[in-house]
Amino acid sequence: MAVVTITINGRLYDIACEDDQSARVQALGREIDTRAQALLSAVGVVSDSRLLVMLCLLLADELSDAHDNVSGLDRVAAATDDGDARLAGLVEQLASRIEAIATRLERA
Repeated sequence: MAVVTITINGRLYDIACEDDQSARVQALGREIDTRAQALLSAVGVVSDSRLLVMLCLLLADELSDAHDNVSGLDRVAAATDDGDARLAGLVEQLASRIEAIATRLERA
C-alpha cells in the first residue's frame, strides 16, 4: 500500500492507495487543485468545506452530463440503422461540449 501526498488549495493530504495507482492519484490531485484554484479565482476566498462542496457540485454536473451523453449515444446506436453517422455526429457534439467546459474552467 502506497501513501501519496497531494496538495489541494495549499493543504497537504496523505492518500493511501494501491502501489500501482500512485501516479493516477497524484494526477487526480493536481486536477482537483487546478479546478479549486479556478473556482477560487472566480468566487474569491471561501472556507475549505465550501470549496469542497463547490468542487463536488462541479464534478457531479460534469459526470451527470457525461452519463446523459452516454445514454444518448446508446439510444442513437440502438434506434437506427444509420447509427454510425449519428454516433459520429454525437461524438462531435460531445467534443464541442468538452471543449466548452474546458474553456469555462480556464476562464473561471
